Amino acid sequence: MGRHVTDEAAAEARRVDGDTATTRVTIGPAFGCEALEQRVVRFAPGRSRPQGGGPREELLFAVAGTGTLRLAGSEHALAPETGVFVPPGERYEVENEGPDELVVVSVLGLEPANGKRERAAPVAVRLAEQQAHPAGKDREFRYVANEEVGCRTVTQFVGSIPPGRAKPHYHTYEEVAYILEGEGVLHMGGESSTVRPGSCIHFPAQEPHILENVGQGTLRVLGVFHPAGDPSMAYNVPEAQEEEESA
Repeated sequence: MGRHVTDEAAAEARRVDGDTATTRVTIGPAFGCEALEQRVVRFAPGRSRPQGGGPREELLFAVAGTGTLRLAGSEHALAPETGVFVPPGERYEVENEGPDELVVVSVLGLEPANGKRERAAPVAVRLAEQQAHPAGKDREFRYVANEEVGCRTVTQFVGSIPPGRAKPHYHTYEEVAYILEGEGVLHMGGESSTVRPGSCIHFPAQEPHILENVGQGTLRVLGVFHPAGDPSMAYNVPEAQEEEESA
């Protein structure tokens, strides 16, 4: 799949006895990503053991199934394309009434600077209720988690890419992505890798790339990046550099 693309099946399954959650780390330090850790978590029917509680911010995004997340004395309904911001130190449980699995993409950000934790409340967001923002020609994105919900170290969004191929570009932030819908080809680092729903991508900072939509419909991507900012901030590769890399 290339140096920058993987999927859930390629990661080791981790499950604690008595828990309903099976976790696979798809992208992290072993993948060359230092600032973020992306995981796919499958919750079987029943109530999970307590999750979270670490020093890092955690972003949850449901991609399939339904359930209820209990966090900080409150309950949040989980359904496809619902995101939840979990502040550092908070623990939560997930109730899946079944019969299907609840599939969640989880991304851990960094520990807040100097280990200082400012008290933040958990926030649940439904993607369909978020405002669409332009991101270049025919592209758009919607925020799921950013500074407005108390997220300090990362930004989470869902981007939409129409059929076709953009020019090579790069970002100043490091990003992990999960393909929600559509078919594409990632061109990066001298490699071309096919991506489809469930594919996981690592975009190193400053690394020129093209995420080409080779299908007939929209290519939809769940992205999380550090440091936090604006997903539309991209920088085109100079033509001389573009020719050198394609030679």
